[in-house]
Amino acid sequence: MIKPNESFSQFLAHIWHILPVALAVALPIALLGGLLLYWLRHRSLASTLTVLVLVPVLASLVGVLGVSGFMFNATLTTMLVVCLLVALITVPVAILLGRAIARRSVWEHEARQRERAAEASRRELVAWISHDLRSPLSGIRAMAEALADGVVAEPEEVAGYAGRISGEATRLSAMVDDLFELSRITAGALELTLSAVPLRDIVSDAVAAQAPLADRKRVRVLASAQSWPVVAGSDPELARVVRNLVSNAIRHTPPDGTVAVQVGVEGGDALLSVNDSCGGIPEDEIGRVFDVAFRGTQARTPERGVSTAGGGLGLAIAKGLVEAHRGKIGVRNDGHGCRFEVRLPLAAP
Repeated sequence: MIKPNESFSQFLAHIWHILPVALAVALPIALLGGLLLYWLRHRSLASTLTVLVLVPVLASLVGVLGVSGFMFNATLTTMLVVCLLVALITVPVAILLGRAIARRSVWEHEARQRERAAEASRRELVAWISHDLRSPLSGIRAMAEALADGVVAEPEEVAGYAGRISGEATRLSAMVDDLFELSRITAGALELTLSAVPLRDIVSDAVAAQAPLADRKRVRVLASAQSWPVVAGSDPELARVVRNLVSNAIRHTPPDGTVAVQVGVEGGDALLSVNDSCGGIPEDEIGRVFDVAFRGTQARTPERGVSTAGGGLGLAIAKGLVEAHRGKIGVRNDGHGCRFEVRLPLAAP
């Protein structure tokens, strides 16, 4: 502040006199702060913000001390107290702000990753389903044209073509059903009506429904239980989970192989496991088993005469339905095949 008996030119001369001293003592602090920030560039955001707050405070403090010649008086003491209070307030705020920004940055990064993964999964699903829909449609069209043009006239041949058209139409219907179910799950539109569901009925119905497929592939399906628990769930959705798991196990088990369905209680949950004889899942693929449209094979055309679950959606649907029941599903290699495990909450007594 300019004193009454001090001219403005004298004030400017005083400023120009102390400015080099202030710069000489404060500039090293700023340079050290820059080096410290460079060293902390890969550390936490809270550390970086703390340094950003401390550097100007310390530079101001050292500059004041240098200009005063370290001659402590009332004015210098007041300045030191003010700098200390500023540091005590701004440093905790910087740490909290850095942590909050870091958490938000991590959340935004994970959200972008999930969005990119979902978009890639949708593109992959559209490409695979388009191929899978094209194959049966082409077959149906070719056989229908053969029948309409009279190329096939013998009753046995006509019956054979009709049977194959019916089989392809069944495949198309299964794909559409799977797409509809998956859309309900991913859109959060799945509404469950929970009740006490006996797993004995679910497993027996699923095994019976997949018996024709097992017979065609010459695969034995065995069901056993230490006990038959009752779970809290929705009957149709749980039945679909077991059907999808058993169907998947049958399709990947070679002829004369065995699929074993086991039920019991473990750790307060109902445990249902499905073991197949597929030879195991490669370690680089086992984490993608439940991904939408993942089949673990380059072959896009299913076996003739073998019903499939559609465009590789069966396990993805099973995972979504199990999680909707607040359960867990997993897979691991076990012996000469792999083991799918489903854990479901038990029904209240």
